Amino acid sequence: MSSPPSTPTESRALERLRQTFGHPAFRGQQADIVRHVADGGDALVLMPTGGGKSLCYQLPALLRPGLAIVVSPLIALMQDQVAALQQLGVRAGALHSGLTAREAAQTRRDALSGGLELLYVAPERLLAEGFIDMIASARLALFAIDEAHCVSQWGHDFRPEYLQLSVLAERFPEVPRIALTATADPQTRAEIIERLQLREARVFVSSFDRPNIRYTIEDRGDGRTQLLDFIRGSHDGESGIVYCLSRRKVEETAEWLAERGLTALPYHAGLDAATRSRHQRIFQEQDGVIIVATIAFGMGIDKPDVRFVAHLDLPKSVEGYYQETGRAGRDGEPADAWMVYGMADVVQQRRLIDESEADEGWKRIAAAKLNALLGIAESASCRRVPLLAYFGESSLPCGRCDNCLTPPLTWDATEAARMALSAVYRTRQRFGVVHLIDVLRGRTGERMIRWQHDKLSVFGIGAAHDEPTWRAVFRQLVALGLVEVDHAAHGALKLTEAARPVLRGEQILRLRRPREPVRATPRRRVAKSGAPSGSAPDRSRAQPPMDSGQSALLARLKAWRLEQSRAQRVPPYIVLNDATLEALTLARPDSLAALSQIHGIGERRLETYGAALLAVLADFSASHR
Repeated sequence: MSSPPSTPTESRALERLRQTFGHPAFRGQQADIVRHVADGGDALVLMPTGGGKSLCYQLPALLRPGLAIVVSPLIALMQDQVAALQQLGVRAGALHSGLTAREAAQTRRDALSGGLELLYVAPERLLAEGFIDMIASARLALFAIDEAHCVSQWGHDFRPEYLQLSVLAERFPEVPRIALTATADPQTRAEIIERLQLREARVFVSSFDRPNIRYTIEDRGDGRTQLLDFIRGSHDGESGIVYCLSRRKVEETAEWLAERGLTALPYHAGLDAATRSRHQRIFQEQDGVIIVATIAFGMGIDKPDVRFVAHLDLPKSVEGYYQETGRAGRDGEPADAWMVYGMADVVQQRRLIDESEADEGWKRIAAAKLNALLGIAESASCRRVPLLAYFGESSLPCGRCDNCLTPPLTWDATEAARMALSAVYRTRQRFGVVHLIDVLRGRTGERMIRWQHDKLSVFGIGAAHDEPTWRAVFRQLVALGLVEVDHAAHGALKLTEAARPVLRGEQILRLRRPREPVRATPRRRVAKSGAPSGSAPDRSRAQPPMDSGQSALLARLKAWRLEQSRAQRVPPYIVLNDATLEALTLARPDSLAALSQIHGIGERRLETYGAALLAVLADFSASHR
């Protein structure tokens, strides 16, 4: 909780927070950020997904006179934000390609006449000819640059248009600017500051820790079967996102899950716009829907009750992994980040880097980012420690990830590694993992005889180890940089200079043993009395599990919310989020005054929904006496 307000700006901010957003207090650094920007200061805000970033520019925009311009990269993100603000009585609009000419013209008139408090635009729109001149005639409150990591040429979501946003500092030096992101390592932070000319800005860095997310990374066997076991074992009937690298794999996985009784829908850029829109709407409106997608899906989705994010393919970087997994558990409730990973992932990602048309500098950085993610995947200790360390944050073991809950076994794999490296050398560095394992385990066959590899000194010397063990050894040797993949030779492994000390017996190597998939168990969810939109809840106020009557009332409130959302054509969580419905279920207010005390019920929602909510509560009570 923030400390009591000590300045006029803080007092006004807290009052507006209560009136408009229905929250009694700020969380974390929100109060300091809001005061700083509302008083005219520039800021760079690094805050994890679900930490309440939007409030850090929305509230200053309402406290300062004039029009706030919000630069946002995706139409879906703009639409969600505008719909949520309009529900709160805030005069917000957006200019994007999805509007008709008449709608766009009306939005421009509203913005220039003082009819809007916030205007969302894409960077392309902001930089379009005439737009800067148009807004120059308006009284400007501030500029907010959301998803600011898109300015980084080394980042996973680079948008060239973001590089030109420095024009805001040059053209409007007196207007405060706030840049916000959930994903920025120290190098990316420096790049944001430099490229957006925020050298004098105050930097606010919140913890990147998402304590409600449990991280699990499994050795890949049958990835789809492992995914199905994970979903049925931990998240049956709950919403989730499954990420795949290719469009074909997206469609095949969605179809496979649907054939097994799950509500699974594909989403990727190759589908027509109507199909993508329909699948996204179903995911937002209904419970228990699983979206199988490429990374094209997610940034613009504010759905708070995604209970799991699964990866069937290794992401390209820690930033990508962190941002994608961060789409789970935005409501602060327990959620899972689950991934299967194997040698093929390493080969594929390194091939994409090597075959890229980018310059050598970019390739070196991309390889370093991939290696950092491999370090997390191959870690034998807490996953969260290296994840947070990547963003410059130190931490103790979390006690909640798979490695903390079930510590993997490590073994002195020096001799096995020497066997594997020798097999690479003896086969003239021209073969991939499958063939090398066959050589080590002494499997005969046509290829073995043709190449006379059954005559090699290394043939059969590794028969004491099973295939999963050898797959793990080779995967870790690649991850450690002792061997590399030669894509020109169809995935053949080649020795690197780093292999010499191991081959000579000068270096001891301890590796992780492969283990059976972790059977995750459902974690008991707790009802909570609400939290600021997009913020993690205050766990000190957790309540016991709901009884059958409370569960029935919660279901009735969700049904009422769905009716409202369909009538207004907005996602249900825009009407009221789950935290507010759970608070209503537990408190059962019987008057408007009591209802106004519920977290998330501001003045506009009280006016719009108050009578209807009291009627639902009264009707339920009467029918269940």
